Amino acid sequence: MRTRQRAYGDANMVGRNIERFRKEKGIRQKDFISKMQTMGCDINPTSFSKLEGQVRMATDKEIYVISKLLGVSIDSLFEDTLS
Repeated sequence: MRTRQRAYGDANMVGRNIERFRKEKGIRQKDFISKMQTMGCDINPTSFSKLEGQVRMATDKEIYVISKLLGVSIDSLFEDTLS
């Protein structure tokens, strides 16, 4: 998997953890996006990349679907983001 080329932004608190969990599970970004779309979350690759890069805000529906797909609690997506 490729490494991030741009620094993280500050538009959301969950993007960094979403990227970390997804990569730990060995899921490619395009495959993850397809799974999100199957669950009714209409998102495109650019938008998802910006979400992970914390360049855009994440909606409540996106956070819910992502936590379900990753098999993690919503709380875990927010861990260590306030320090």
